[in-house]
Amino acid sequence: MKQLKIKGGIPLNLKPYRYTRDNFHIADCDTEQGDEFGTKEESIQRLNDNLEKMAVYQDKLYSEGREGILIVIQAMDAAGKDGAIKHIFTIFNPAGVNVYSFKQPSQEELAHDYLWRAMKNLPERGRIAIFNRSYYEDVLVGKVHKLYENQKMPKRCENGDVIKRRYEEIRNFEKYIYNNGITVLKFFLNVSVQEQKERFLERIDDESKNWKFSHADIEERAYWDDYMKAYEEAINQTATQEVPWYVIPADKKWFAHCLISEIVCAAMKEIDPHYPELPQESKNTLLECRKAIMEEKVPSSETLSVETE
Repeated sequence: MKQLKIKGGIPLNLKPYRYTRDNFHIADCDTEQGDEFGTKEESIQRLNDNLEKMAVYQDKLYSEGREGILIVIQAMDAAGKDGAIKHIFTIFNPAGVNVYSFKQPSQEELAHDYLWRAMKNLPERGRIAIFNRSYYEDVLVGKVHKLYENQKMPKRCENGDVIKRRYEEIRNFEKYIYNNGITVLKFFLNVSVQEQKERFLERIDDESKNWKFSHADIEERAYWDDYMKAYEEAINQTATQEVPWYVIPADKKWFAHCLISEIVCAAMKEIDPHYPELPQESKNTLLECRKAIMEEKVPSSETLSVETE
C-alpha cells in the first residue's frame, strides 16, 4: 500500500497564543497581528501546505480509530467562525467529521442540563467534531444577559454563583473527555470592535450577504464591553494544561486561518495517528487476492488461507 507522506516545515511558535492558566488579559492581545508567516501570499501558501498535512493526519486518525478531536470555535458576531470552518476544515473527509452550530437552545435542550446538547454531539474515536459556538455560550451570553435566572431549575440550583459553578463543571467535563480519548482544541477568534463594525456594514451593503445580518447583531454589539469581560473570565477560568485556549488575532482573516491550521497540525502531529498494521495472516490473504486479480480469477473462500475480517 502506498503510504501518504507529510511535508516538513518549520513550525510557528504557538506559545504567545496558547493559554493554560489564568494569565489572559484581552486588552493586551493584538487583533491585527499578521506578519509571523511573512506576506499574505506566503501565509496562504503555508495554509495550503498545512491543509495537505491535515488531510493526511485525518486519514490516519480515522483508520486508526483510537482518538477523537473536538474543535471549539467561539467569537463575537462577524469574527469569522463560518469562514474559518469553510476555508480550513472542509479539507477533511466528510466521512470522518461533523460540524454542529449551537444557536439559541430549543425547548428540548432547555429541558436538559446545559452540557447535554454538547455531550450528545461529541466525536467518536477516530472522528472530528467542530462546534460553531458551544457550551461556552452558557457562560458568555448566559452570563451577560443572566439567562440562567429564567431557567426552570430547583431552588437549590439557584443558590450561590451559578456562573462560577459552571466554570468548574466545564473544567471537569473537558478533563473527563480528555481522559477518555478526545483532544479538545478551543479557539477564541479575537476581533476588534472596529473590524466588526466594518464587517457589519459589508453585510448590509452587499446583497449577497444580507442574510447573515440581523437586528439582534446590533443589540448584542451594545454589550461589547460586557462580552469582553465575559470572554476574559471564561478563558481564565477554563484554560488548563491538557485543554488550553488559543486566542487568535482575527482582524486579518488570512492570518487567522493560517494560525488555526498551524495549531491543528501541531495537535494532530502530537496525537501521531498511524494506519493499522495487519497481522501476517491477513497480509497473506491480500497477496492471494492480488494474485487472483492479476490472473483475472475470483478465489473462493476455501482457497484463501484466512478470510479477511
